[in-house]
Amino acid sequence: MTVPGCIVEYIEGGKFFCALVTADTGKRFRLLNQNGRELNLPASRILLSSKTRYNCEDSRSTLVHLLEETAENREKLTKQIDLAEIWELAVQEEQPSFSTTFLAELQFGGELTDDRIAAFLRAVFTDRFYFKYKNGMIRVHTEEQVERIRHQLQKEQEQEALLTEGAKYLQQIYRGERVSVDDWPQLDQVLEWLAEYVLAGNDARQAEQIKQLLQRAGLNKPHHGYTLLIKAGFWQRDENLALLKANQPVEFSETCLQQAGSLADADVETLLADPKRIDLRHLDTFTIDAASTRDYDDALHVENHGDTIRVGIHIADVAYYIQPGSPLFAESLERCTSLYFPEGHVPMLPPVLSQGVCSLIQGKPKPAMSFLIDLDRQGNIIHSRIVRSLIQVKRRLSYIEVDATLEKDPQSEPELHLFNLVAQTLQQKRVNNGALLLSMPDVNIDVRNPDKIAVHLSPVDTPARTLVSEMMILANSVAASYLAGQEAPGLFRSQPPPRKRIISGIHNAMQDIARQRRFLSRGELTVYPKPHSGLGVNCYTTVTSPIRRALDLIIQHQITHMISGRGILFSNDECKTFAGLIGQKLARAAGVRQQRHRYWILRYLEPMQGQTLPALVVGQGPRRVNLLLLDCLFDIDLPPNPAFPVDAGDTVRVRLARVSPLDNVLRVEW
Repeated sequence: MTVPGCIVEYIEGGKFFCALVTADTGKRFRLLNQNGRELNLPASRILLSSKTRYNCEDSRSTLVHLLEETAENREKLTKQIDLAEIWELAVQEEQPSFSTTFLAELQFGGELTDDRIAAFLRAVFTDRFYFKYKNGMIRVHTEEQVERIRHQLQKEQEQEALLTEGAKYLQQIYRGERVSVDDWPQLDQVLEWLAEYVLAGNDARQAEQIKQLLQRAGLNKPHHGYTLLIKAGFWQRDENLALLKANQPVEFSETCLQQAGSLADADVETLLADPKRIDLRHLDTFTIDAASTRDYDDALHVENHGDTIRVGIHIADVAYYIQPGSPLFAESLERCTSLYFPEGHVPMLPPVLSQGVCSLIQGKPKPAMSFLIDLDRQGNIIHSRIVRSLIQVKRRLSYIEVDATLEKDPQSEPELHLFNLVAQTLQQKRVNNGALLLSMPDVNIDVRNPDKIAVHLSPVDTPARTLVSEMMILANSVAASYLAGQEAPGLFRSQPPPRKRIISGIHNAMQDIARQRRFLSRGELTVYPKPHSGLGVNCYTTVTSPIRRALDLIIQHQITHMISGRGILFSNDECKTFAGLIGQKLARAAGVRQQRHRYWILRYLEPMQGQTLPALVVGQGPRRVNLLLLDCLFDIDLPPNPAFPVDAGDTVRVRLARVSPLDNVLRVEW
């Protein structure tokens, strides 16, 4: 019973205190504690009351001294108590709970004092293994509970050790000091957790632990984790976070690598033993690509027959090597496309295939799918056929070489000049049919010096690039027409007319092209043919890049099966499944590509923060003005400035107020 003059026990801030009850106000007790502090506590806060009563009229210093001695004595007695021995006795009893007095008597024997009872209660609160105080009684833990608590405490101790030790090593890493697994065995595990936390935030599996670790190390500001991973060598500077966040596959599985390693260049005799494969090695085929290209999936040739011109578009026969149901076919569906970044690329197929076995390498006989198309001088198709073939590329040309050749006398390279003429005719024919030529310069980002990112623009509508582009569009259109004519299911690309048409013809101003892009209708992927407004063709698919695109590989399989006389390979339902999967994976890849491009542009602009740059006014509405930074063709928006009216086509200067690549922030001002 708690009355004035009792010494009571209570807990505050995890510590035990002794206090003397000086008054009972009915709902609360007025106390003086061992530190000389006066306070009011409800009865529920009081754990134990002494049987002995003390004179509340004694001097304050006398009472405080009494409480100090009592607290000190109880603390000493607590350290003498071995709860394990008492628990071994108590756990054998069938009774689940005991009074504090009963258990204290087991511990001390003889006469019980207030201090001994209080000391035992303190021991129960201090050591949580064996007992638990609840509702005035001490509950005895079962053997299973003790083992579970012991295991939990061990985990907590390990966690505390990890936090203490880990914080020290993370600080060392951040300072640039070397830390190895020999120094810190948990290093690799913690770095993996940290990487997941940087990518996924609170959704990471060990988010709470990593947050505590960073907090303990004093490294909990934005981007500290990212910086740590770079300094630890776990990530490279400018790590592609967009790629990692998207879960886009980067490395190939061992199964895929084993399959790729088992594939070798097709034997010529084996290829020609197939009566459906035609030997076209005698043709003067050549490739036209960028000088840095290593995966060649298309080659060309042209023949002048007077009133008619035959163009040959020869596509690497990837379907010959990669069969549906194989690990590599499944992997190509998962990746869906090769991804190209300024710092490198992530191929759809292992390099041993994309740059070797499947690639149309100069001088090597290779299986191909050949489109042999006869055109009249107006670009109309007179006859076309698709054949499985064997070709051997005679020349490897670059865009720069072809452009230089086309500037010379037509007699120097009559075939290239004839090809150029055909390409121009086909392009004009598409434009007449409503095609939109939206050729903006390529933005080439040079990241070889990470401290000084460079950007330069290059035209995409040079004669050489136009030549290749028109031939690919021609082959893809013929492929789509073949499937449509056979009423075979496929994967057809289409696009409704633009919501608003701004440009026409071949040559248009940059601001008009940029504006037109804002009014394009979304492209579609269907299993039946529909017109493609943007390209100006009645039906369209893609089959010309089977090394780089899963869609092209699927179409190549479908057409190959049909021209070989084996009928349709993929059913309508299978094509629908492909269309859904490809749409999903391409959206993921496009997102990664767009985010990575934005990151590098921001890295390029970052040193220019505070400076002004030229921008082209593309268009404006009541709330936003659309602009294009001219040196990197980057879209920006600004609210209109009444004091500075502008019109589409104007060139203005804007100030880079804030640029942060890691925060994905670009803020500009007039």
